[in-house]
Amino acid sequence: MEDILSEIIANKRKEVDLQKQAISIEQLSEGIGDLLPTRSMKQAIASSPTGIIAEFKRRSPSKGWIKENARPEEIVPAYAASGASAVSILTDEIFFGGTLRDIRTVRPLINLPILRKDFIIDEYQLYQARIVGADAVLLIAAALEQTQCRALADKAHELGLEVLLEIHNTDELPYIYKDIDMVGINNRNLGSFHTDVANSFRLAEQLPQDTILVSESGISQPVTVSKLHDAGFRGFLIGETFMRTEKPAETLKGFISQVNKQ
Repeated sequence: MEDILSEIIANKRKEVDLQKQAISIEQLSEGIGDLLPTRSMKQAIASSPTGIIAEFKRRSPSKGWIKENARPEEIVPAYAASGASAVSILTDEIFFGGTLRDIRTVRPLINLPILRKDFIIDEYQLYQARIVGADAVLLIAAALEQTQCRALADKAHELGLEVLLEIHNTDELPYIYKDIDMVGINNRNLGSFHTDVANSFRLAEQLPQDTILVSESGISQPVTVSKLHDAGFRGFLIGETFMRTEKPAETLKGFISQVNKQ
């Protein structure tokens, strides 16, 4: 498979440029002061017995549609009621079938922290995330230069957003610095989209144990969560395992029940 990440980022640059033409960053910034405080995803994960971040995702670049007509106002509140510690919502439209409206729709319906999961390359997207009601954003090391990543993290904090910094290999360890709220290990290679949960275990010992560590992608078995927890992880981002089933929230509830029995 071609390098999907490069294709996504190229498209994202065009997308953001068009959005800026429609609504300027100055217009976005005017609405920031009237917003309610954000919720802490970091604290929610740290205090949760399972740390499961349930993801709302309609499609995948590598696998196509997962649940094309999924309604966030139905699935996300049910996730919250079923024991999720936080929710992740994909907002990339072309490759993942998501939209910022998905976050805006569910924000009044849940008290859990919401992660805007997208390919953030511009501070404009941080303003968007804050305005629609996100509490945290994903920053992907593989998609950013180190200085750019740090600048975006600092801006996110300025806007009241927490940051989940995603890395995939040892080359990206220098992206981690003391002000990062959470560090995620993506078990999916964003170039090929091949998934291997062993990636989290390989990197675990090289990660700062004084931060919240999150394992992302490819987690389908409750026993894997238990093993990752023993390796130092406190957060577990899981989407496809739930979204591929008829009732994602019920699958989540059963999954949590099995984790608690480990």
